[in-house]
Amino acid sequence: MDLYEHQGKELFAKHGIPVPEGIVARTAEEARAATEQLGSKSVVKVQVQIGGRGKSGGIKIVGSAADAADAAAVMLEGGFKGMKVTRVLVEEQLPIEAEFYIAITLDRAAGDFLAMVSSEGGMDIEEVARTKPGALRRRHIDPLLGMHSYQARFLTEGLPADARTGAAEVLVKLYNLLKASDATLVEVNPLVLLADGRVVALDAKVTIDDSALVRQPELAELADSFPVDPTEARAKKAGLQYVKLEGEVGIIGNGAGLVMSTLDVVAQAGGRAANFLDIGGGASAESMATSLEVILSDPAVRSVLINVFGGITRCDLVASGILEALKRVEAKVPLVVRLDGTNAEEGRKILADADHERIIPKPTMLEAASEAARLAGVN
Repeated sequence: MDLYEHQGKELFAKHGIPVPEGIVARTAEEARAATEQLGSKSVVKVQVQIGGRGKSGGIKIVGSAADAADAAAVMLEGGFKGMKVTRVLVEEQLPIEAEFYIAITLDRAAGDFLAMVSSEGGMDIEEVARTKPGALRRRHIDPLLGMHSYQARFLTEGLPADARTGAAEVLVKLYNLLKASDATLVEVNPLVLLADGRVVALDAKVTIDDSALVRQPELAELADSFPVDPTEARAKKAGLQYVKLEGEVGIIGNGAGLVMSTLDVVAQAGGRAANFLDIGGGASAESMATSLEVILSDPAVRSVLINVFGGITRCDLVASGILEALKRVEAKVPLVVRLDGTNAEEGRKILADADHERIIPKPTMLEAASEAARLAGVN
């Protein structure tokens, strides 16, 4: 669960991490009043669960309450990168001397946490790692031992001398927050050194482990404040493994590995996947029908690729599920179907006998992906 910036900063403050004074505003007038309270100038920041705000107009430095109201109105009424915006964060302007990057994330491959500090803040950390690897320090943290002060000192040695002590203190407190909140990521970009020598978290990105929300009731309640994609909500209610993506080709497969491979093949064919949807290893006709209903409810989908390799899943049941779904919902886009494995011939015959105008069978995954991409109008 990704928190809004202001929610992350509330967690920061509880753990003693310095943050700017800020006020959440849900209307343009509230943004105006907040700016007046902060001294007639402020920074207005859109609150969404994605990055890249600064480069896309999601952060505005304003010099008056009227300008703050105007900036908030644009964000609240126009949304951000296609996402609905329900609030903005209005913060005090600070005299910044230098910007840094600091983060701790779960390293699943290593089975521990990875702490990172860079002297290059306010930039994409991937770009820093690629172009200036010497500017990024890393250290693995054993979750049984925790973070020690000597590790924090090592990580912050590349920062200006007057920022190291404050940054090291923030780093230790971030680790304590991560452990206490069952977070998988805490990131500050940028962490800033102010003219008066203080080190302050100018941003906050916090991701909470969904599986741990049962022991984090206060954080679990925050989920009610996030806008819910209706397609994702429908999939979750049906118990499906579904992730919304930004493309036009709807994807249904059985097994996470096959679905991931299908996404890759669609990209190879020049298409863009609209989702990840795994119907599981023992999918029934009912689950197949529900999955197709979910995919077809997404207005961004221009074609659907159903890629099933029968093992536990029987292809004849999948075929029956497809036809059952088409009785429940009107398919306005073509369905490209590739069946292979257990009872594949029976499944193909069921679809052939149905002779449905929207169903297009293909024998191989690459042919199916190419056809789905073509029908989506992207190649």
